[in-house]
Amino acid sequence: MIQLIGFDGDDTLWHSEGYYQSAHAEFERIVGRHADLADARLHERLLETERRNIKLFGYGAKGMTLSMLEAAFAVTEGRITSTDMHRIVELGKQVMAHPVELLPGIREAVTAVAHHYPVVLITKGDLFHQELKVAASGLADLFRRIEIVSEKDAHAYARVLGEFGVEPSAFAMVGNSLRSDIEPVVRLGGWGVHMPYHVTWAHEAENGLGPEHGARVATVDEPSGIPKALAALQARATALVEGRA
Repeated sequence: MIQLIGFDGDDTLWHSEGYYQSAHAEFERIVGRHADLADARLHERLLETERRNIKLFGYGAKGMTLSMLEAAFAVTEGRITSTDMHRIVELGKQVMAHPVELLPGIREAVTAVAHHYPVVLITKGDLFHQELKVAASGLADLFRRIEIVSEKDAHAYARVLGEFGVEPSAFAMVGNSLRSDIEPVVRLGGWGVHMPYHVTWAHEAENGLGPEHGARVATVDEPSGIPKALAALQARATALVEGRA
């Protein structure tokens, strides 16, 4: 049966992607001064650059900024001015300094879950930036442990669960990304509560979950639905243990 609950950070506990989307929009306006955006395929080329650079720079605002600089230079064939390159750097700084705004009702939801289970925060991205957001969120005291990882994959989840002495079948993860929060856990034999965010980075929208995984995933529209969704998953897990499913 389920014994441990994990929560994602960005766009599950607090708003994040909207700030990146705003930076991307301003980035396009800056580059548009030096190149025809339609011909340049700027959005696609930036995404390609970000994906290629993840293994070097990791996730987060710093990697995004370096990728924007690289893409801007390539798309404009070096015509972009040093002033506009500096403006792109400033965009990254603004994302790093954005306020931490909790999703409505998320504190109450995490508190309710923590009354019944130990909870752990598992988030990925730049260590310094994530530490700042966790501290500013005011939620740190609710978690038994805070894990900031460079990638959310089966290996990372298995390591955390091994350190807790918990089998994957006894773990449920709550998050907005099927790719990072739900799929790796479900493939290990765990459970997931998917709470979609209204905007999602294209890289995170890709996943390999199919209908055969549906019984291990519950979907909620807002934080208030998380405790009930976990109760439903607990019932399914209990049924499996008792041989009723």
